[in-house]
Amino acid sequence: MSEESRISKRVGAIAPSATLAVTSKAKELKAAGAPVIGFGAGEPDFLTPPHIVEAAINACSEPQNHRYSPAGGLPELKEAIAEKTFRDSGVQISPEQVVITNGGKHAVYNCMQVLLDAGDEVLLPSPFWTTYPEPVALAGATTTILPTSEETGFRVSVEQLNASLTERTKALVFCSPSNPTGAVYPREEIEAIGQWAIENNVWIITDEIYEHLIYGTNTHHSLPQLVPQCSEKTVILNGVAKTYAMTGWRVGWIIAPKDVAKASATLQSHQTSNVANVSQRAALAAVSGPLDAVEEMREAFDRRRQLMYSMLTEIDGVSLMEPQGAFYAFPNFKEIIGSEIAGRTVHNTADLAQIFLEEIHVALVPGEAFGAPGYARLSFALSDEDLIEGVERIANLLRR
Repeated sequence: MSEESRISKRVGAIAPSATLAVTSKAKELKAAGAPVIGFGAGEPDFLTPPHIVEAAINACSEPQNHRYSPAGGLPELKEAIAEKTFRDSGVQISPEQVVITNGGKHAVYNCMQVLLDAGDEVLLPSPFWTTYPEPVALAGATTTILPTSEETGFRVSVEQLNASLTERTKALVFCSPSNPTGAVYPREEIEAIGQWAIENNVWIITDEIYEHLIYGTNTHHSLPQLVPQCSEKTVILNGVAKTYAMTGWRVGWIIAPKDVAKASATLQSHQTSNVANVSQRAALAAVSGPLDAVEEMREAFDRRRQLMYSMLTEIDGVSLMEPQGAFYAFPNFKEIIGSEIAGRTVHNTADLAQIFLEEIHVALVPGEAFGAPGYARLSFALSDEDLIEGVERIANLLRR
């Protein structure tokens, strides 16, 4: 038996998370004493707000949290998420439509497993979050990539959707604000996409995890709020990770029609059962509590966003659409591809990222990981000092 056959084909085909790989490599170098500045991590650099931590501490002493709870989530948390969704998005749902998952990635996985069959096709605008295609493939379905660019504002058009539509198209993955580009869709484009989905009987999987991280004159709109007719074929993905600086707590959720939510909870009952009760109690405090800390974080991200944008756009050969949401910049390095840096030829942004890490100890994620060669993702969820130092290192290296 060959070594390759020891691993199942479906799992062997999964690409490792590029963002986690970059972060892991950066941490290794830092532990070895290298002055690494990491732009790779997709997580806030703030502490979880104290009232949330306090709720978790208290939950540890409550005997009910020492036992199994419903696989689909604590009833109190599902109720609170229904209230929070109406408060923040204007979308009215019932607690029965909510399934609590072990983070946002688990929500994506369950959603794809429940909705997709072998041979189905999923439309995915690029650049896209690295995780989306993998659970599609694990479900036996196919991802159809729809490229976007700076010129289109990194937003997909209805014309592109029509051009990619086939009789096997089952769903569209929609993400606004976007990871990795920071693009935010305006109201009229969201409405047009919603109408297109209705006309073509296509599911919408809308990722709203960055809903509170919006800047300037941009506004977040939840698709089912603007196009309520989509609600019966829409799944909302969300979680506490980005909004409340709770990436390590591992609490996400699915909001879906009741039959889809029920199927997702059934699947989860054989996967992980309930999300850790202490984390759920912390999430309850988060979604039920004030948004003061969220606004403080948003203001800090906004300041860093403007700082990173101004610094990157001053570098020759680098162009950048100003980020409108989330906490990422997605600069275009295509003019640098083919040049020599530190005695090495840059064939792609994967090469460029390797050179940055080895030569100047700056970690970023190459665009290849997001289906966008020539670009790279830099998170501005780090201190102002590190941000300035990191971008200056890039600028100095590219000037040589």
